Amino acid sequence: WKDWQVQLREACDKREEEIQQQASSSVTSTVSTKRHLCNPIAICQLFDQHLSDESVLVCDGGDFVGTAAYTVRPRGALSWLDPGPFGTLGVGAGFALGAKLVCPNKDVWIIWGDGSCGFSLMEVDTFVRHCVPVKAVVGNDACWTQISRDQTSIFKSEVACNLDFSRYDHVAEALGGKGFLVTSNAEMETALLQSQQESEKPVLINVLIGKTNFRDGSISV
Repeated sequence: WKDWQVQLREACDKREEEIQQQASSSVTSTVSTKRHLCNPIAICQLFDQHLSDESVLVCDGGDFVGTAAYTVRPRGALSWLDPGPFGTLGVGAGFALGAKLVCPNKDVWIIWGDGSCGFSLMEVDTFVRHCVPVKAVVGNDACWTQISRDQTSIFKSEVACNLDFSRYDHVAEALGGKGFLVTSNAEMETALLQSQQESEKPVLINVLIGKTNFRDGSISV
């Protein structure tokens, strides 16, 4: 038992070292932009560092949520909700609304991919009208990346995969919430600190991220 335990720990430590190296690697993008793009692994690590122990995570996305699954630690039992094995995108805002009403004293965070947030982003209006201060971070790489990984390698085409670096933070503010645009690790830290101080309005942090090879080989169901 002890030998096996040591092997598991060594394997975990090796994987953590690999993740740390990839967190500082350069990123790419299939959509042109003049803005600086963040490394999604580094962003998830920063997010994890700033999460309180009284946090509930609602994950609604593909590639960005898959990255978060490796780097963001659930704070306890029943504190991580996601679309499940069938990938039913769009559950984020509804799950978060329910979680915040059941646990009003906890920080409820949505981890959104930019594709999936389009399904329920308008529920920021619901959060505002009913005074439910849910917080959200959007990993915005201007792409349905979970789909693109397989589609481009198998069919050599990106048709219908690319999106745009849309200003989801502006949408949140137009609906009465608080929005932040993040294009660097320093801006992410500032946005997280200010978000933690907001107790009345919903908050959305729109993080412009690039692509890495971190999840190459992952399977889309």
